[in-house]
Amino acid sequence: MKGIILAGGAGSRLFPLTLVASKQLQPVYDKPMVYYPLTTLIENGVREFCLISTPHDLPRFHQLLGDGKQWGISIEYREQAKPAGIAQAFLIAESFVGNDSVTLVLGDNIFYGSDTFRSAFTGFTSGATIFGYHVNDPERYGVVEFDSEGRAISIEEKPKTAKSNYAVPGLYIYDNSVLEITRNLKPSPRGELEITDVNVEYMKRGALRVHRLSRGFAWLDAGTSSSLHDASSYVQTIEKRQGIKIGCPEEAAFRSGFLSQPQIETLIAKMPNCEYRDSLTRAVEEIVRHKS
Repeated sequence: MKGIILAGGAGSRLFPLTLVASKQLQPVYDKPMVYYPLTTLIENGVREFCLISTPHDLPRFHQLLGDGKQWGISIEYREQAKPAGIAQAFLIAESFVGNDSVTLVLGDNIFYGSDTFRSAFTGFTSGATIFGYHVNDPERYGVVEFDSEGRAISIEEKPKTAKSNYAVPGLYIYDNSVLEITRNLKPSPRGELEITDVNVEYMKRGALRVHRLSRGFAWLDAGTSSSLHDASSYVQTIEKRQGIKIGCPEEAAFRSGFLSQPQIETLIAKMPNCEYRDSLTRAVEEIVRHKS
């Protein structure tokens, strides 16, 4: 399965921070924001990535992430000259996706908790898989409505009156039909190729699955100054209390078998003395201890 990280947009809601760097390069506690969605996909076995961003910001992402070989993965980069909807990512990355299935994650979405994603990825065979997350303000998101048997029966983008409290987070899994579906999409009234329209088409075909995320699961959308602060506070609290790292691609790559023990130890040795290095060293020691 291929992975797309959509990290474009003007980041206007984070002005003036985004005058300095892209939204997805802003710090969430002790790591760049893009580390979190990248880590989520690595944790779930994705090794081939395409990162999409603006022509202005792509060099900064490349400087940060490189070609991914240091983590046992590969990263390509594609330009999104002008934002025209989330689904546009599939047209930009069509040659990258090829004949494979693909997962798309938004670069400002942070996920933590439970193994819901793991089962969704390992159990994926065809069609589309999306997620439902209970929120208090569903009108800000794409909203999925369920029937009495828990089946998705409608999805609406930012409705004035929401039919449920289940928002669709920014992580989607599709078979290769997503390319054909996206090519045939018509822009919405706001001139964008809507990801909701992709999901509705899969639903019409009877090929959409919606996993409802549990109460213990955390989904953070760090797209505003307030939510960015909240995300940083959340990550800091969890990391300090549990003594772990959230959004650490090195640890995820080691756990997923993309890096051997000598490889990750060499990677750590190249890092400067800092809290990140110390935490990663402890994590690797614990993983090795549990394996033995």
